[in-house]
Amino acid sequence: MKLVSLFLGAALLLTTVACHSSQLRVQGDPPGPNERLTGIADGHSGGFMLMGFIPINQNHRFERAYMSALQKSGSTRLADVIVSERWFWTPAGNGFIFHVQGTGVAPALK
Repeated sequence: MKLVSLFLGAALLLTTVACHSSQLRVQGDPPGPNERLTGIADGHSGGFMLMGFIPINQNHRFERAYMSALQKSGSTRLADVIVSERWFWTPAGNGFIFHVQGTGVAPALK
């Protein structure tokens, strides 16, 4: 029984191990006179490396996260962008979750 508990504990630890990158702030152009702020925009996108070398949804993770943030906020661009990434490990491969956050900017209403 003790051996089974030890094995299950080790399996749980190995399948829930994850890492998180430090945040990177990218300064964008400030809103112009013909633009308005739409609030905080937030988007996520993920991918997986099956067995460490077969990419699944890996390409364009940043672009998908950025477009998700724009759609959610109704913006045309983001200012003061913050990007971060999380990784997780499974027996089948590594997963990656990309996060983009910023201030939404859209054309001014007339």
